[in-house]
Amino acid sequence: MRRFLITLLPLACLCACREKARKEQDPAVPEERATSSEDPAPRERRSSDWPERSPDADLKAGAPEIDDRASPGLSVPDAAEALLVKPARPPQGIVLPEEQAVSSALPGPERAKAAAERVRPALEKALAAQGLHFGDPVFLRAFKEEGQLELWVRKRDTGKYEHFRTWDVAAQSGKPGPKLAEGDGQVPEGFYFVPPSGMKPDSTFHLAFNIGYPNAYDLHHGRTGTFIMIHGNCVSIGCLAMTDPKIEEIYTLCDAALKIGQPYFRVNLFPFRMSPERLARAKDSEWFDFWTNLKEGYDHFERTQVPPEVEVEDGRYRFK
Repeated sequence: MRRFLITLLPLACLCACREKARKEQDPAVPEERATSSEDPAPRERRSSDWPERSPDADLKAGAPEIDDRASPGLSVPDAAEALLVKPARPPQGIVLPEEQAVSSALPGPERAKAAAERVRPALEKALAAQGLHFGDPVFLRAFKEEGQLELWVRKRDTGKYEHFRTWDVAAQSGKPGPKLAEGDGQVPEGFYFVPPSGMKPDSTFHLAFNIGYPNAYDLHHGRTGTFIMIHGNCVSIGCLAMTDPKIEEIYTLCDAALKIGQPYFRVNLFPFRMSPERLARAKDSEWFDFWTNLKEGYDHFERTQVPPEVEVEDGRYRFK
C-alpha cells in the first residue's frame, strides 16, 4: 500500500502538477499542434483565428515559460495546508485500487500501452451496454465542490454526447474561484482543451494530460501558471489527482479518441454544479459575475448535449 505523507511533500517536489522531464530526455515542451480539422465535433475557436491555426495558438502567445522548480508562491507549510487528500483505509483483505494499476516504473509509452490493455476490455463492455464505442470523441467536465470528474462520449446516431462515467477526485487543492497566479494552489475554472501533445504517458504521477491552462481568457486577465494536469496518484496542488487505476481508464479513453481522429478533447472545469439554486447561494462572492459567465457554457451543454464552441470577446467567454 502506498503512503502519502504531507511531511514528505518537499521531496515529492510539491507536486504543483509540474511534470519533471526525465533526465535523459529533452525537457523542452513539445510544440502543440492540432491534427486534421476534418473532425465533425464542434471546434474551439477564439474570434476568427480558428480553425486556420492550431486551437492552442492563442494560449502560447505570452504564456509563462514552464520550469521544473517548486512554486515560488508556496512555502512547504503552505503547500501542506493546500493539499486536500481523501485517505481511505479499506477493510482487511480488500485490495486498494492503487495496487491494481500497472507499474509506474515502465517507460511512458509502454506504461500507457499496458494500462490500455488492462482497462480496455471492461471499458468496451461498459460502453457497448450504453450503445457507445471505444475511441469515439470524448468530453470531460469536473466539479470542484463535489469532487467529481465526468466523461461523456459522442453517440454516432445523434452526434450528442452521453454520460459514460463519473469518478471521484482523490485530491485537489485551493478554494472556490479560478486560478490567478503561479503557485497559488488553485485548480483552474473555465473551458480548456487537450490536443495530442498534451498527453503525458511518462508523467511523474503515473499518467496525465495537460489541460491547457492558461487559455485565452486567462491570458486576457493576466493569469499565470503552468503544467496544470489531470493525473494519477493521490496528491495534488493545483491539479486533479485521480489515483493510478482511475487515470488509466480516463487516459485510455481520451488517448484512443485522439488517436482515432478527434483533434482535441474539451475539459470544462466548474466550481460546483451550476444549478440556479447553487449559483444564487454564491451571489455575494467576488466571483459571482465570473461564475454567471461560466454558467452560460454549462447551460448550453445541458440544453444541447453538445459542448459549445467557445470564443473570448471583451474579456468574457462567448458560446455558440
